[in-house]
Amino acid sequence: MSGVPFLDLKRQYLKIKPELDQAVMRVVDSHAFILGPEVEAFESEIAKYLGVKYAIGVASGTDALILALKALGIGPGDEVITSVFSFFSSASVISWLGAKPVFVDIEPHGFNLDPEQIADKITKRTRALLPVHLFGEPAGMDALARIAKEKNLYVVEDACQAIGSEFQGKKLGGLSPFTCYSFYPTKVLGGFGDGGLAVTDSEPLFQKFSELRVHGAKGSGDRTTIGINSRLDALQAAVLRVKLKYLDRWIKQRRDRAKRYRELLSGLPVGLPEEKPNRKHTYNAFVITLDGRDRLLEVFKQKGIGFALYYPRPFHQFSCFKPFLAKSDKFPRAEAASKKALALPLFPELSDEEQNLVAATIKDFLKG
Repeated sequence: MSGVPFLDLKRQYLKIKPELDQAVMRVVDSHAFILGPEVEAFESEIAKYLGVKYAIGVASGTDALILALKALGIGPGDEVITSVFSFFSSASVISWLGAKPVFVDIEPHGFNLDPEQIADKITKRTRALLPVHLFGEPAGMDALARIAKEKNLYVVEDACQAIGSEFQGKKLGGLSPFTCYSFYPTKVLGGFGDGGLAVTDSEPLFQKFSELRVHGAKGSGDRTTIGINSRLDALQAAVLRVKLKYLDRWIKQRRDRAKRYRELLSGLPVGLPEEKPNRKHTYNAFVITLDGRDRLLEVFKQKGIGFALYYPRPFHQFSCFKPFLAKSDKFPRAEAASKKALALPLFPELSDEEQNLVAATIKDFLKG
């Protein structure tokens, strides 16, 4: 065989094509394209799946984070602590609201923020923590919840890569005031375009967030706040309703593929994702670390093996975030990860033969 795709969405589509096509045509025939019955049904179904009271569909995971923070009153003069190593929106949403992102380095074993480094970052302006469940691995929510309670801080969870992930036997979603998700096509639960979700168990926060996603509207009367236009399309909701039925199966297949990678790469000088106690990883990405990563990338390119680099530039190395940094800020773990991290092909339909080729290529490379 020649080549391995990093991701092949067409394989998934072809397996459930009749259901997806029927769902799309149902919306087309209804001419109800914005919010409406499809979105309401999806919100109800995914709230039940996640074990929460309220789910609100929006246009993207980024919007979900922005509106969650805004619903909590986060704005100019406030500080929000988050990881220095994540997708850009985890930090940009804080700045977008006029607040200050305060960065924390990642943990020694893994890619999530290190709770032990948070205490030194808390000031009188700190209002919230924004942990990221990166690559599908839950962050240490027990420690984060304890800190939040002691310091009277909000927690907004960025679970954009972690739909279906679990902490202490409970799906992410009901542990904090807000948890936010993305349905970008490459996600474990992905749509046919952009889409996002915020979930909460608080009725007042649900009402506030719901108003913010439609320009701050509450019926046809007065508006007390200014929101934005961020609504989940009915087409996306219809697609996601079909896919939601298969989510647990796909998560199991991803976990099986991850387990097989660990077996194939066992004993090599490669850092592998860990299965931490009381945390269910859903493997939105299977990310390894190794020395000489960039040289391995050239070999992958020659063999047609797909890959992704998450993330070659931690936030403190972006010019736009320089004004928020102190001279004493150091993030050695994130910097090391940015030079060594490599995401391997992983999706439910990935074959044994394709995994064997990826693993054999890595072994041959390490032999020199």
